[in-house]
Amino acid sequence: MIHYLTEKDVQQVLNMEILLQTTEQSLKDRALHKAVDIPRQRIYAPEGVQHVLQAASKVLGYTGFKYYYTRPTGRSFYVHLISIESGKLEAIVEAAWMSMVRTGAASGAATQVLANDDACIVGQIGSGNQSIGQLEAVCAVRKIKEARVYSRTRDKLEAYCQKMSEKLGVNVVPAASAEAAVRGAHIINVITKSASPVLKGAWLSPGQHINAAGANALSRAEIDDETVKRCDYITVDSRGTAQKECGDLISSFEKGIIQWDYLTEVGDIYAGKALKRSTREQITLYESHGMGIQDIYAAAKAIEIAKSRGIGTQLPV
Repeated sequence: MIHYLTEKDVQQVLNMEILLQTTEQSLKDRALHKAVDIPRQRIYAPEGVQHVLQAASKVLGYTGFKYYYTRPTGRSFYVHLISIESGKLEAIVEAAWMSMVRTGAASGAATQVLANDDACIVGQIGSGNQSIGQLEAVCAVRKIKEARVYSRTRDKLEAYCQKMSEKLGVNVVPAASAEAAVRGAHIINVITKSASPVLKGAWLSPGQHINAAGANALSRAEIDDETVKRCDYITVDSRGTAQKECGDLISSFEKGIIQWDYLTEVGDIYAGKALKRSTREQITLYESHGMGIQDIYAAAKAIEIAKSRGIGTQLPV
């Protein structure tokens, strides 16, 4: 029998607090060589794109993968969990909502170890679906008083700010421009699908922490080279993935601004292999691309809780 969870089931058993815990643990376990992650692979077809992220964890006892298929008319997300011991498929989890929240949780995990402890103002560029998890995660790890958000479509932006203010109990306000959102903020979230930089290094000031989570393909670039130059500390979820698809950093690498070996992985910070920020004045950057290890840890926790509550469907396969 295969335990199957729908999107509705997943939303009953997971929340940001849980996904922050599973994300941090997945990153730490990988850094300690208790888990393995394979960078995303893509198959391009005229009708759409298939994306596959693979991972395995001795701690969980699972190997598995997430695949999602994107096309102009929509997308679908699933995580498959396979027992390392038996080799049998044990669970299938619908993962669209989970992916959004765990992507936010990854930025939250980075913010937890890199942002100044008293950071309380967020500047965010982007108000699409993925931005929901980004803002929620930051608010979960720091006492945020105000979030200034900018996106190009004003009516959607105002609706987003009202929704997130009510959801988080934080003053979320529309910003007049990307620069207005970022100037003076303590934490900066950049979560767009832009092909050209929306965050300029000239806007930055000492002590800021940046979460850049939208440029997970070579066709995207959210931050400019000057931003990279001004950052004193740059960490990524995975160097292997960053080298393959980080549109934000590849330009800087090609120009000699950075070297891949100099970047830390955020899991190394949690494992005690890398330092946190060393001064209040440092500007720190976290580049997030998405990892299968984060997905299988999240799905495994969803299955564990669902079984304890009798949630889900048993498929006779």
